[in-house]
Amino acid sequence: MESKKFDFIIIGAGLIGLSTAYHLKLKYPKKTLLILEKEGQVATHQSGHNSGVIHSGIYYKPGSLKATNCIAGYKSLVDFAEKHNISYDICGKIIVATSESEILTLNNIFNRGIQNGLTNLKKLNPTEIKEYEPHVAGVAGIHVPQTGIIDYPAVSRKLQDIICNELEGEITFNETAQKIIPGEGGHFIETNSSSYFAGKIVSCAGLQSDRVADLTEETNNLRIIPFRGEYYKIRSEKEYLVKNLIYPVPDPKFPFLGVHFTRMINGGIEAGPNAVLAFKREGYQFKDFDSKDVLDTITWPGFWRVVAKFGKVGIGEMHRSISKSAFTKALQKLLPEITEDDLVVGGAGVRAQACNRQGILIDDFDILESNNIIHVRNAPSPAATSCLSIGKLICEKI
Repeated sequence: MESKKFDFIIIGAGLIGLSTAYHLKLKYPKKTLLILEKEGQVATHQSGHNSGVIHSGIYYKPGSLKATNCIAGYKSLVDFAEKHNISYDICGKIIVATSESEILTLNNIFNRGIQNGLTNLKKLNPTEIKEYEPHVAGVAGIHVPQTGIIDYPAVSRKLQDIICNELEGEITFNETAQKIIPGEGGHFIETNSSSYFAGKIVSCAGLQSDRVADLTEETNNLRIIPFRGEYYKIRSEKEYLVKNLIYPVPDPKFPFLGVHFTRMINGGIEAGPNAVLAFKREGYQFKDFDSKDVLDTITWPGFWRVVAKFGKVGIGEMHRSISKSAFTKALQKLLPEITEDDLVVGGAGVRAQACNRQGILIDDFDILESNNIIHVRNAPSPAATSCLSIGKLICEKI
């Protein structure tokens, strides 16, 4: 089978893959580019199953890839939405401490926001909290004016449209990269149906990122551990309980933000997510199971170190997954008036969380450069907010 030749091949048509292709074609308009996507459309997994939040960068360690790309990506994303008439709303959010023990962490978050260049942050007392969210209970809070909401699938579809119809790039669907073989001046990629040759490859494979990295790296020290985040929706007659976005103070030892309330750009209020171990990497329901995915998780030495470290927290998350009353109880810490009857089952997403052999859940973005190939091995939240900045960064590395 003769291989079709391209200057660049991107593996994965999520937000980061699309952004990378977009920036490469802007910088190198005469070079040929192909995106390989194993699903039938763009943004099928993490890019299309997130909460739709434009993150401000307040949580992230100053100087980290997360912090720098979130701040830069934020502006690029808003500019892109403005230019292409994509729905978004910079509505702001509040972060709420529900006990005195959380105030130190809340103050640390405030200071990080200042270090990361956020302006007009405001510390809130209990009375001021209610000025922003009348039904919230808390002992202290922060108002973050930069946070917003957006339609990320619409961003993905617009990037696809520009790449294919304006910049002369190509996307092929329903093709899974199965082998990557070194060749003269580049690499061959064999899929389930075709063969390609690329001078340079960028892998943005999300939930499959470690497996694609394994195709080229003899020793890949990261494994994806999938965590499913499950949401409820608030019944329409109770949506008045939430005006915009309400977040708890996150546990600094656990790389998830905790259950929160999010107004969606297309209407409705989401409550969640929890964070439970998924038994299928692309499994959006509790019953979804894939034996290979489970085997890859439980045979990874780092996974059992994570269990030893976070087992108690994990059991609590699983309990909230099974028990609606337990989920409701967690939400009531922020919003005491919410009841079980106010909640209906919503959607779910699966987070691709990279874990090393020592059991450390990788918190920052991880981009591995190796022999004309770039692997994006870890791109947790705020990757969607940061997508245009990350794509530009990868383009610069190439």
